[in-house]
Amino acid sequence: MSGAVQGILERRDPGRVVYAPNYWQWYAHHRHHGTLPPELADTRTQLEVIRHLGLDVFSRNLYCDQRRGWFGGLLNPVWSAPVTAAEHEEQDGRDLVLEQHWQTPAGPLHERRRYVWEESTLVQEEFPITDYEEQAEALEAWLEHRTFRFDRDRWERETGRLDDGDVLCAGEVFSPLKLLHLLMGPEQTTFLLTDLPERAEAWMNTHHRRQIDGLRTMLESGVRAVMAMDNLDTMFHPPHYVERWSAPFYEEAAALCHRYDATFWIHACGSQRANLELIASLGVDGLEGVAFPPLGDVTLPEAFEMTGDRFLITGGISAIEFESLQTREAVFEYVKQLFRSLTPYRHRFMFSASCNTPINARWEQIVWFRDAWREYA
Repeated sequence: MSGAVQGILERRDPGRVVYAPNYWQWYAHHRHHGTLPPELADTRTQLEVIRHLGLDVFSRNLYCDQRRGWFGGLLNPVWSAPVTAAEHEEQDGRDLVLEQHWQTPAGPLHERRRYVWEESTLVQEEFPITDYEEQAEALEAWLEHRTFRFDRDRWERETGRLDDGDVLCAGEVFSPLKLLHLLMGPEQTTFLLTDLPERAEAWMNTHHRRQIDGLRTMLESGVRAVMAMDNLDTMFHPPHYVERWSAPFYEEAAALCHRYDATFWIHACGSQRANLELIASLGVDGLEGVAFPPLGDVTLPEAFEMTGDRFLITGGISAIEFESLQTREAVFEYVKQLFRSLTPYRHRFMFSASCNTPINARWEQIVWFRDAWREYA
C-alpha cells in the first residue's frame, strides 16, 4: 500500500482507487460483544482488520477509545487555577457512565455522558451548559483557563505501529461553532447566537485562539494530517453561520497546516451542497465522509466539480449501501459504477465510509466491498 495515500494527499493519481475504510465502531461493537467473525478472532485493533483485508490506512480514529469520546485522545484539554476539573466513571449495568465536574469562581459546571453497551455508542445525557445566561460567567472562566496539551508520547506510540505509506490523521480540533454544539447542543446554540451574539463571539474567539495554539504544537511535533471533527451538516452548520463563526478558524487552521506541509480536513456528515464552495475557498484540503442522496444532498461527481481541482473527498459507502446491497453481485455492480463515475477525480478521492461502518453490517458485505475494490480499482 506504500505511497498510494500520500499520492492522493499530493493530488497525484496513484494508479488505482485508494480504499481507506473506517471500521472503528463496527469493530469495537463486535469485539466487545464477542461476535467477530472467525477470521478476526485473534485481532485486537481496527488497524489489524484493515491489514487483514489488505486495504489502505488513512484514519483519524485508530487511537480513539470509542467508549469515552466521539473523537480525540491526542490534544487534550487542561484547566489552570482557579478552575479545577475532575472526572468520574461508573458502570450502570453494562453501560459506562462518564461525568466531568468543573469548579469555577462563578460556580460549578457538570457534564454527563453514557456509553450504551448494547448499541456501542456514546450519548450525551447532560450538557455542561444548560442556561447560558445564568452560567455565562462560569463558562467564561472555563474557556479562559482552558488550554490544550498534545500527548507526543502517545502520538509516537501510535505512529510507531504504522507501515510505510500509512497516514494517521489527528482528528483533534473543532471549530468555534462546534464548541457551542458540544457545550449546549445545536438548539440552544441557535438561541444563544440570536440572543447574545457578541458575548457568544467572544467565547468563540477564545476557543479559536486556544485551538490554534494546540494545533501548532501538533504540527511542530510532526503531525501531517489534521481533521476538524465538526460533522459539517448544513442543518447544524448553515452557510451564514459557517461564514461568520467558523470560516476564520478553518482558514487560519488550513494556512497553518500548509506552512508545515500538512493537510487540513473537516469531518462531513449529512447535507453538504450549500457549504462546498465556501469550504473549498478557505484553503481546506478536503472533507471526510461526504454522503450522497438520500443521506446527503450532492453526488460525489457534483461535489468534485463544485470544489475545484485540489479539493479531496473521502466517502462512497454509507449505511444505505449496507442496507440495500445484499448480494455480492449488487456490491460489485455498485462499486463498478461508482468508480467509473469518479475516474476523472481519482487523484482526489479515497473510497471510505460516509461516515462510519454500521454495527449491523455483515462481515461478508465488508469482504465483498474489498473484493469489488480489487476488481475495479
